[in-house]
Amino acid sequence: MSVTLDGDKSGSVPDRSQHNTGIPPKPLTRRPFRRTRRLFRGPRPESVPALVGTACTLVGLLDIAAGVFPRFRHSRMHTVAEVLPGALGPLSAALSISVGVLLLLLAHGLKRRKRRAWQAAVVLLPAGAVAQFGYRHSLVGALLSLVLLALLLRHRGEFAALPDPRSRWKALANFFLMGAGSIGLGLIIVSVHPHRTVGNPGLAERLEHVLYGLFGMDGPIDYNGIVSGTVGDSLGALGLLTALTTGYLAFRPEHPAARLTEDDERRLRALLARHGGRDSLGHFALRRDKGVVFSPSGKAAVCYRVVSGVMLASGDPIGDVEAWPGAIERFMDEAKAHSWTPAVMGCSETGGEVWTRETGLDALELGDEAVVDVPDFSLHGRAMRNVRQMVKRIERAGYETRVRRVRDLSDGELARIRRAADDWRGTDTERGFSMALGRIGDPADGDSVIATAHKPGEDATGPYGDLKAVLHFVPWGTDGMSLDLMRRDRSADPGMNELLIVASLHASPALGVERVSLNFAMFRSALARGERLGAGPVLRGWRGLLVFLSRWFQIESLYRFNAKFQPRWEPRYVVFRSTGELPRIGFAAMQAEGFVTLSLPRPLRRLARDRHPRPCAHDTASPPDPEVRTAY
Repeated sequence: MSVTLDGDKSGSVPDRSQHNTGIPPKPLTRRPFRRTRRLFRGPRPESVPALVGTACTLVGLLDIAAGVFPRFRHSRMHTVAEVLPGALGPLSAALSISVGVLLLLLAHGLKRRKRRAWQAAVVLLPAGAVAQFGYRHSLVGALLSLVLLALLLRHRGEFAALPDPRSRWKALANFFLMGAGSIGLGLIIVSVHPHRTVGNPGLAERLEHVLYGLFGMDGPIDYNGIVSGTVGDSLGALGLLTALTTGYLAFRPEHPAARLTEDDERRLRALLARHGGRDSLGHFALRRDKGVVFSPSGKAAVCYRVVSGVMLASGDPIGDVEAWPGAIERFMDEAKAHSWTPAVMGCSETGGEVWTRETGLDALELGDEAVVDVPDFSLHGRAMRNVRQMVKRIERAGYETRVRRVRDLSDGELARIRRAADDWRGTDTERGFSMALGRIGDPADGDSVIATAHKPGEDATGPYGDLKAVLHFVPWGTDGMSLDLMRRDRSADPGMNELLIVASLHASPALGVERVSLNFAMFRSALARGERLGAGPVLRGWRGLLVFLSRWFQIESLYRFNAKFQPRWEPRYVVFRSTGELPRIGFAAMQAEGFVTLSLPRPLRRLARDRHPRPCAHDTASPPDPEVRTAY
């Protein structure tokens, strides 16, 4: 019995008439010139943004080199660069440098498929073609510009990304960055003409000449011939370019970053009330510096924050598991609309399976979350000896503990705890994103738990009274809680955190809590396996690198601290699109967690805080302090 597939035009089934007449079927061969036809059809649409962005980067670098280095303008390499679109070096050094910088700025937007970058390129390329043909009589260069323009017009649908969140603070950041870059480039321009320089000026005189030149004035250095005009025009162009870009960023419309609205928070709290026990990170979705997308049915949501072009989600989606695919699809649509890089930090194994199945993304184990089951916890036994001895020693020193719900504390005590937690923070930027709420004592978070350590007999007239340490837990469903932050007075005895965690675990049954999520330990399995007997050289080397990095990041210390309480380890994953994006995702995650801070200088931050005081943590109508503690 033979089976024939209707409509099969692949040629794998021979023609029936040929088979009946005994004529052998024609062997299947690869069609020739397939690659040649691919060249005539042009590049694939999805590769056009990267191709155009790379071309703009190359041309921009060549234009800057042509404007800065005098010998480069007469080299063979620059003769070849004459036919590249946008290479306007022969017009003047100043114009060449300006165009080069603009092309470099434009290239990043083109690679990210930004609509505004496409519009700018469509305007600049015809101007470049006219300049090449009119000033250099370069027909080849003009044609290449028009070909690139035609490519952009044909594939205009590939450049549909919306603008990123932005504010006018970026204008000030641009002023400092462009100013620093202009000074550095200006020093090179001033120094590449040693044979035309009058005298032997030092670094201070060169820097003074650059600063004067950026404002269009003559500096203390003199040059022979036309070099003086070339240097002056180049420095003036850099100064003008810095002023124009700063002015554009200052006066363009703002697109503030997404934040939780009161309606979004109400809907999220309703989802957490029904499904909050599924993920220990669920309550952290209520950070008010996050955006949120809901599934079409409204039964699930994904919360996120955009950092350096990366759309970071944390934990599992909120809500009904059956509605997760709808929320994930909305998340991916939002990322595609803005050309953001999608990523998920710290999702569970179930969440990772849904994310990878619905989106085609990949997953990598990031570390383990320490979870203590309250009924199984005990200080007895050899494994808990160190913790038991530390707790007994601190109790003998006169410390007392109190573990209460937030709603059971008075307003005055909450204010004192908030002030102490803020003052005891060890860094200017508080770390945290995935496992940090960013506020203490909000009336809407009445189910949160605060554990405090006190030392009676201390001077109670200070701003914190006898308060020595604070732990804050957020709800994890109806029978759990998840650690948010740990703070202690630096003058208190060591072991405050161990004391309060043990006190919280002992008080959990009275609070109806059966499970407690502690810190997250990155690469916990690698650290544990690398120290075992018989570990291979690769695993030992990887563990050695992690131990070395622990000097700056809490990697090994968090693992050791969590292991004291004999928890069970729940793996957490990072979900990403491609391996090449992992460095960018990692850098964005470090920014979100507070390990890397790209902010204004401290005096300007202080000025901004004075002009716009930080809202109180209990003020539900205002966004919270974006600085939060990290659990990573």
